[in-house]
Formats: sequence, structure tokens, C-alpha cells
Amino acid sequence: MPGAWVEIVRPLKGLLPSVEAPPKSPPVKEKAFWVFGTLLVFLVASQIPLYGIRKFGSSDDPISFYRVMLASNRNSLMELGISPLVTSGMIIQMLVGAKMIQVDNKKPEEQELMKVAEKFVGLIITLGQAVAYTLFGMYGPVSELGVGNAFVIITQLFFSGVLVLMLDDLLSKGYGFGSAISLFISCNICENIFWQTFSYRVIDTPAGPQYEGAVIALFYLLVTRSDKIPALKEAFYRTDAANITNLLATIIVFCVIIYFQGFRIDLPVKNEQIRKGMRGGSYPIKLFYTSNIPIILQSALVSNVFMASQMMYSRMGPNVLTNLLGRWAKTPTGFPIPVGGLVYYMSAPRSLEEVMRDPIHAMAYILFVLSSCAFLSYSWLSVSGSSPKDVAENLRAQKLVIVGHRANSNIIPLRRYIPTAAAFGGLCIGALTIFADFMGAIGSGTGILLAVGNILQSIETIMREQADEGGSITAGFLSLLN
Repeated sequence: MPGAWVEIVRPLKGLLPSVEAPPKSPPVKEKAFWVFGTLLVFLVASQIPLYGIRKFGSSDDPISFYRVMLASNRNSLMELGISPLVTSGMIIQMLVGAKMIQVDNKKPEEQELMKVAEKFVGLIITLGQAVAYTLFGMYGPVSELGVGNAFVIITQLFFSGVLVLMLDDLLSKGYGFGSAISLFISCNICENIFWQTFSYRVIDTPAGPQYEGAVIALFYLLVTRSDKIPALKEAFYRTDAANITNLLATIIVFCVIIYFQGFRIDLPVKNEQIRKGMRGGSYPIKLFYTSNIPIILQSALVSNVFMASQMMYSRMGPNVLTNLLGRWAKTPTGFPIPVGGLVYYMSAPRSLEEVMRDPIHAMAYILFVLSSCAFLSYSWLSVSGSSPKDVAENLRAQKLVIVGHRANSNIIPLRRYIPTAAAFGGLCIGALTIFADFMGAIGSGTGILLAVGNILQSIETIMREQADEGGSITAGFLSLLN
């Protein structure tokens, strides 16, 4: 018997906007065209400013640190980014994990209706965030904006959120190499790293005007300063913008993450019908079994808490509730930072000096990131259809057995490895994020981890699909350029 949620969601299926799946899987070259078009739409929307806002360039942005991971661009049509989409997925995951929603992964209809439920919740969150951003003064007081402008801003944010949902639906239905979430995150992070490395924009610093890009600043300082040693020291250790040490840390973190991506266990499998002595295949269980899902969900959770805390503190001022959730202050440049309460201990220390000054904060942050990533990674198994039971059923459907086991005992070795890989992999993802943050990598540890994971996953998908089409891998990549 289907759950009651099925009867509630089924009527919504025909009302919500959706993309029809292709009758057959498009070739790699055609998918690359759809991915490029989707990315172009996203990048253009990220540069179109919201009509009617008053506070251009305001530094009062409590989630600026998480905007890169949420593919969000301040004061543009992509203000909300993928936050509603990720938050809706997290809510549905929590409901499934708490057994409030029963989903039978063997029934395609229930899997499809669960995606419809995620889309519906995502639209509600999009509207809620659009209203909250506008009414709580993100773009200036409503009394200054005017009711008409406020309504126009909310409308723009809502339909931009619908656009993101549709683009994700387009790629997820088979027109791309995966979800638009991964694509947008990777693009935003790589753009941020590239800009902070090679930006030629001039910024004011205590030492005078300098170029924002670390590499451009290095050459500028070496050329314009007569004393080269202090110039090199400033290029490597300046604190007002990205420096060469940050760039080297980013390269190191990239290499470490790529190295860990290769950790896996291959369980030998064979077809029940092949004769004894014939070679079989293997089922790989990677260390990052749930990929980047834990850190994406964790980023969405933290950004929502930060936004709610900052809005409540700015509106209600200090009281018992706001002090408990988070106290905020502004830096000399006007940037809001948490200085107390729950959100303070959920935020990363901004320097090693701060770690030494407040070790409790550092320990609380480390504990929060490690535990939340491990928990979200483990709980994602039952939602994504990748639990030991689901994998065992998929192997049985393909008439595959793990060597040394019968079809009805496949689940035994899977239970031994998959939950451990999910929890420990989530723990490692959290540890790598903390390591990169403490190293001072450009784009944050979370961002680099997401970018590397998404890029490698896309490359694997393209290679696999090209192999399925019968072409060579090299020819497949070259065909994308023709």
C-alpha cells in the first residue's frame, strides 16, 4: 500500500512545470550542447541585477562565505542560487529518514513522486526566501523600496528560482551528465578561484592600492618596488586579499582531494549464469561513497541558519532568543560576522590567531563539521537508493553475485562496507574541508572539495557514456570540441 503522501502529491504532478525526458539517451556531443546552454543561461542570469533594489554593493551580507557553494550572486537574478533546491532535498531526506514518508525504491512511480514533492517544497521555499529577503531589509527598508518595488523584487526572485528548478530538471532528465546543482556549484567556485588569482581590479589596502588577483599583485609588487624581499613577503602574506600562500594552499588541497578520490574497495562480482573459471567484474565502493552530498546539505543548512540569525538580530536587536541563536557585529569594512551564540560556533575561525585565542570555538567548529557531514552522509543512503539493501537488489536484478556468496547473501559484505564507507567518507569530507579552511585555500575548503568532486564525477560520466557509445575516450573528448 502506498503511503498517504503519494495521494497528496499525485495531483500536483500535472500542475508543476517539468521537462519531458528524451525518448532515448542523447549522444555525448548533444548532451554537451545542452550543458553549455544551461551554463550560459545561469551565467547570464548571475549578471542581471534585480530591478527595483536600492542597496547595490552593500556589505551587509551574512552568507557571503556560502554564496560560492550555493551558486548565488548578490543582488542578481541568481540571488537565491540553488539554496531552495538543496534545502527542499534536505527536508525530504529528513522526512524519509524519520520514516514520516515511506518510499519504495522498487516502484518507479513513488521515486518520481518523491521528486515532484521535492520540486513542490522547493517552490514554497523559493517564495518564502524571496519574501524574507525583501521584507527583512536585504535590499533596503520596504518603506524606502515601496510596495510596488517590493512585489517586483519578490516576483523576480521567485521566477528565477523556478528557472533554476527547470534547468536542474532538464539536465537530470537525461539531457546532461548529471544534476545542474553540481554544474552551477563547480562553475561558481572555479570562477571565484580564477578571479582571486588573476583579477586586475584595483582595491584599497593599508599598504596602498593593489591588484586583487594574487598572481597579478605578485608581478606588480616585484616590478614597482625597489626592495624585492619585502615585496615578495607582502605578495606571499598580505591579509587584505588573496596571496600567493593561499594560491599554493589551494593547489595542495586540490592534489590531496584528487588523491583521496581514488580510495576504493572493489568487490569481485560474477554473473550467476557464466561458467566456472570465466572472469567477472567488480563493484567499486569508494571512500566518498555518497560523493559531495554531505557538504552540499551542510552548506545549505548553515547558510539558512546564518541568514535567519542575522535577520532576527538586525530586526529584534539583542534579547534572549537572538543572543542564543547568534550575536552579530561588523568589521571595520562593514562586513557582518558572528561573535557569539550558536552560529558563532558553527562558523570557521578566520585565522590561526583566532584559533589560539579561542580554542573552544575551533573545537566546536571541528566537531560540528565532522559530525554533521558523517550523519548526513550516512542518512543519505536510505534516501538515494544506495543502501546495502538497494544495492543487493540491483545486483540480484542483473543476476550478479559477489564472489564467495549466493544471491540471497549478497547483502552481507555490502552491509560490512557501505555504511562504513558512507559514514567514514563523510567524516573525511568534513576533515578535508577543515584542513583547507585552516590552510587558507582560495574559495574555501568546502568549495574546492565540491569543485574537484563534481569535475571528476563529470569526467567519469562522460568517459563511461562515450565507452557505451562504442568510441574511444580520447575521440569522445575531441568530438566535444568539433
